[in-house]
Amino acid sequence: MILSLTSKVRPATDLGFLLHKNPANTHRAELSFGAATVFYSEVSEEKCTACLLLEISPVELVRGARQLEDYVNDRPYVASSYMSVAIGRVFGTALAGNCAKRPELVDLKMPLTARLPVVRARGPELLTRIFEPLGYVVTAEPIPLDETNPAWGLSPYFRLTLETTATVHDVLSHLYVLLPVIDEEKHYFIGADEVAKLLRHGEGWLATHPERELIVKRYLRRSASLVSQALEQFEGESNTEKELERPITLHTERVSIVGERLRALGAKSVIDLGCGEGKLLRRLLADRAFDRVAGMDVSHRSLELAAERLRLDRMNDRQRERIQLFQGSLLYRDKRLEGFDAAALVEVIEHMDVPRLAAMERVVFEFARPRHVLVTTPNKEYNVLFPALPPDRMRHNDHRFEWTRAEFATWADRTATRFGYRVTVEPLGPLHETHGAPSQLAVFSL
Repeated sequence: MILSLTSKVRPATDLGFLLHKNPANTHRAELSFGAATVFYSEVSEEKCTACLLLEISPVELVRGARQLEDYVNDRPYVASSYMSVAIGRVFGTALAGNCAKRPELVDLKMPLTARLPVVRARGPELLTRIFEPLGYVVTAEPIPLDETNPAWGLSPYFRLTLETTATVHDVLSHLYVLLPVIDEEKHYFIGADEVAKLLRHGEGWLATHPERELIVKRYLRRSASLVSQALEQFEGESNTEKELERPITLHTERVSIVGERLRALGAKSVIDLGCGEGKLLRRLLADRAFDRVAGMDVSHRSLELAAERLRLDRMNDRQRERIQLFQGSLLYRDKRLEGFDAAALVEVIEHMDVPRLAAMERVVFEFARPRHVLVTTPNKEYNVLFPALPPDRMRHNDHRFEWTRAEFATWADRTATRFGYRVTVEPLGPLHETHGAPSQLAVFSL
């Protein structure tokens, strides 16, 4: 069984520091049920892939503690609790979030892809339910029982690919907890120490996961007392966070401020252009001041995630009439964009090539022409305050540009003049006296 983890952030070889495994070497660890070997299948500045090869001995599985009753079983070929144990053994330091040689890398979020050739699950829906709320794009390809006999149908196994932008520590923590959850089978005794392990590796994400109860039950093999103990502690963790009023993230603050501005402008109908997974849409739907809300995105997958997170299938008819999602591009005139009081482009324009901005400007300001347009984009000058961000790197791998405050103000003034709008530009987020705020907001009005 192989687990691969791929990074494409230059220099991609930084993955070796985070995993504490030199890409030039092969690393092997003996386990009670076999052996784990770490090697790199690709090593370059552009792309680096680390592989964890787990070799399980069927003989050892039925010897000693008698972990399984039969010599013939699928455990040597399926990612399960055995893989979870191997992750803890060979990537223990990375799993703990430590990197002595390059500590600035630990909290750096980067595009990562994890691949597992075979997992056992009752269906792809389970894989989606537990991974997508954590920000993964999930691809679960069913494996046929016999490729030479399609009539036999599909097996209960899937090829699983997980794509995300996250820290290596977070990805390993998710896999460590969720791999045993997928097929609901652990090869070792479940005791009170498993609750502590779940709390430790689920810290920061499991307490707020929408499928928390499902995950806890399957991880603890439905032991009523242990499940109750774990859920009580997670509930306490969640309440403590609320009481302490931990600092909200920049993205949350950005969405909140945009929502407040739209309300103050008196907009009753709003379209979120480049809505992504629907965070602003959810904020607007929660406010009865907005009668009609729409979201457009070029990514069909993002729209599916938005629909799931907004729980469109569970909305009552009255609420459902207020929201519309559709696929489209900001580079082409679209009648569906017309007739709204306001439009929002939240951290969208920096994902477009600069020569294409002119087309976007016409689509939004000339043809759709809402009374108000709100645009946010990162402030390049603030980047020096992110300790984990190298000087020559932008905040996101997909950013085509990042503007200084002066550059953004120049673009906003020129666009407003060209299309007959008034515009004000303001900082968005905590303000630094020299470098300004992390993001900047332009409010265009007719």
